[in-house]
Amino acid sequence: MLWTTAALVSSYLIGSIPTAYLFVRFLKGADIRKVGSGNVGATNALRVLGKGPGVLVLLLDIFKGFAAVVFLGNYFVNKPGFLEGHNLLILMGLCCICGHNWTIFLQFKGGKGIATSFGVLLALSIQIHGLNIVMGLIILVWLIVFIASRIVSLSSIISAIALPFFCFLFKQPKPVLYLSLLLSAFVIIRHKANLYRLFRGQEPRLNFKNKPIK
Repeated sequence: MLWTTAALVSSYLIGSIPTAYLFVRFLKGADIRKVGSGNVGATNALRVLGKGPGVLVLLLDIFKGFAAVVFLGNYFVNKPGFLEGHNLLILMGLCCICGHNWTIFLQFKGGKGIATSFGVLLALSIQIHGLNIVMGLIILVWLIVFIASRIVSLSSIISAIALPFFCFLFKQPKPVLYLSLLLSAFVIIRHKANLYRLFRGQEPRLNFKNKPIK
């Protein structure tokens, strides 16, 4: 039980590293929670800092989820405890996403978890048969919606809704299906303000030609 607790807490702390906040603080001397959309995530970092730093924040947020499952998971998975194998890796991934969404370092105000969730699912797809097909379809859905709309939030919400359907369709193990349902709920809950703006036609489109916010 001690090893399991250590694994889950460590994963949460990795996810809690507020990448976007640190980049904006270091490069602009600003609090990302008070500029742009106020979200502590890669999309807002891209708007505030520009394409280069924004993409780097995105990659680091993906890497947090991947590292929690693959590198940290490989260390803990053979330790004695009540959770074994894929179940432990799934819970570690979930804790990492919770850390990103509700980081202890920013009074539990974090990002929306899209990039970190992608990193977790990408890592799990290496371990779990058939999940790589689900991931490929989710990426395709996200790209189609984004190319058609140029709205990141809409692409993320639709992809999140599609995730549990694809997991069910491709007969993923129950723990993976439960994880997909939780992640879908997380994304919808974290995008409440975006949904409100989408319904009113006020959600901004992402334009890579826009200059960083001064």
